[in-house]
Amino acid sequence: MPVNNNTDMQFYQNTWMADHLFTECDFAGPGCAMSCNEKSTWRALDRKTKCFTRAIKQVLASTEFFIKQDDDVLADQDYVHALMDKYRGHPDPLFISDILHHNDRINVFSLSGITHGNGKFYMFNRRLLDCLNVDVRYIGQRYEDTVFGGMIHTGCKDFNVTYVQEKNSKIWHRKYKNKNKDIDLAYIRNH
Repeated sequence: MPVNNNTDMQFYQNTWMADHLFTECDFAGPGCAMSCNEKSTWRALDRKTKCFTRAIKQVLASTEFFIKQDDDVLADQDYVHALMDKYRGHPDPLFISDILHHNDRINVFSLSGITHGNGKFYMFNRRLLDCLNVDVRYIGQRYEDTVFGGMIHTGCKDFNVTYVQEKNSKIWHRKYKNKNKDIDLAYIRNH
């Protein structure tokens, strides 16, 4: 999970995700699993995506599933565990997100005609991580979800990638509202 100075780590440490967090911070500090040494801005997210992908490839060699989510997202625990149970041992690269398609007239070989996910949340397996092209080339600054899609497109093109549409009702972005709870998950905007 990418975090910055506005991220309330205590909130996440008190949720079910606490034992599974691998935080990617702007700069090294307490509670940071890794840092890309760059302030979080919209202009830096593509580079930070490549940075954290390289890091988890190196550091988390025995992990089967990975979730990238923004710090203004809350994911339903039962839903995530059900996905893990369903896709454990899946033979092909697997990508779960709010699936989108992108055409890039400038980067026709790396970022055009790609399938990617909404950057708020995506889940993928080890087989996808192993085939990602973290050195995908493109011209200009691009959004992190598009760059991740480009890593899939250019690195996993010889594999049968399984794309699964997430259940948006199980992923709360910016706002959590249910019964007697109404929580603004992005009270302070980061970008």
